[in-house]
Amino acid sequence: MGMSQSHTTKTRAIELFCGIGGFRLACDSLDIRTIWANDINPLSCAVYADVFGVRELHEGDIRALHNSIPAHDLLTAGFPCQPFSSAGKKLGTRDPRGTLFQEIVKVIKRHIPSHFVLENVKRLLSMENGDHFATILSALTELDYFVEWRLLNATHFGLAQNRERVVIVGTRIQRIEQASVTLAPLGDLDSVLRHDAWTLRSFQSWESLDHHKKKFPSWGICYKNRCYSCDLELFSESTPKPYLADFMEASPDETFFMDATTNERLTQSVFVNRMLAGVRILFNQNGGARMGYTVFGIDGVAPTLTASHSRHYERYKVDDRFRRLTNKEYARLQGFPDDHCRIASSFDQYGLFGNAVPPPLARWAVHRVVNAKGHSLEALQSPINSQMVLFA
Repeated sequence: MGMSQSHTTKTRAIELFCGIGGFRLACDSLDIRTIWANDINPLSCAVYADVFGVRELHEGDIRALHNSIPAHDLLTAGFPCQPFSSAGKKLGTRDPRGTLFQEIVKVIKRHIPSHFVLENVKRLLSMENGDHFATILSALTELDYFVEWRLLNATHFGLAQNRERVVIVGTRIQRIEQASVTLAPLGDLDSVLRHDAWTLRSFQSWESLDHHKKKFPSWGICYKNRCYSCDLELFSESTPKPYLADFMEASPDETFFMDATTNERLTQSVFVNRMLAGVRILFNQNGGARMGYTVFGIDGVAPTLTASHSRHYERYKVDDRFRRLTNKEYARLQGFPDDHCRIASSFDQYGLFGNAVPPPLARWAVHRVVNAKGHSLEALQSPINSQMVLFA
């Protein structure tokens, strides 16, 4: 679904911690112009420059580059997940200063973009008994942004990979007041209203961040130290179920096959043959989900791809042979073109793709927040202050 011309001709984006450009591909596909990008990793920057050119790219430590960041409308970032320092259990004693997340806060505070879209791992919702995420929400809403988050899976977007990621979006309150409209970028409104419509419509009934749960639910909205959240089981825009078999190369190089070593290890493995989160587990050294030595099938989806070297050598049973996934298959399962990392070695490509945000997931989130068309507060008969906005 394309964006309206009024948005596409005006929206300027920056990409922090850009890696190989997952958000850049998403923005390019929506005609959103990326005017500045940064990463500290030389190889990631080399790939980014090869694909997109060097004009917008600024390699180096973000903490030394703030003065080069131009004014922008949209900030995107797949930010590193660093724990905050803690002097106690109360939210007010937690300190985000000195972390890379705080660099995002500094950029937002200085440039006040209309929107931001952030991405991180699932465990962000439960790290340090929820204190970490509560601090992030507090820091972002203190900047006069209305914040929404949702746990998404790459499988929602046609990718055969069980990759759950938290997306956090923010819309500047002043912009919303002028628009006088309720946005609905990430939630499924009907599901949210069925959960607890009365609490949703009463801002004073929202939970204080100071009394958050140990694990935040899969969806929520937050403003000024209060949040409303619930677990959304369904994703209304999910694509048909993908299968790993459809992403496999037909004739990969023989170097990817590991028949002899796999057959030897199978003598000490347990035959499991069960599905877990859509992943077919055939053999395991301990009979568990992903402990020890594991062989996967291709009639489900792949487990989460990561940058860990050990994950590059996980075996998959293809017909009567055993092999690891190829670097091109990593690209496909993440939603990148096969040759996106062509200047890097096959080995290094695994880590580059494993660290990236899947462009189809990023595209959905960016499109929803920048081009949002939601429900008015009046339609919800909400007692929430008319200057506030509801993401649902």
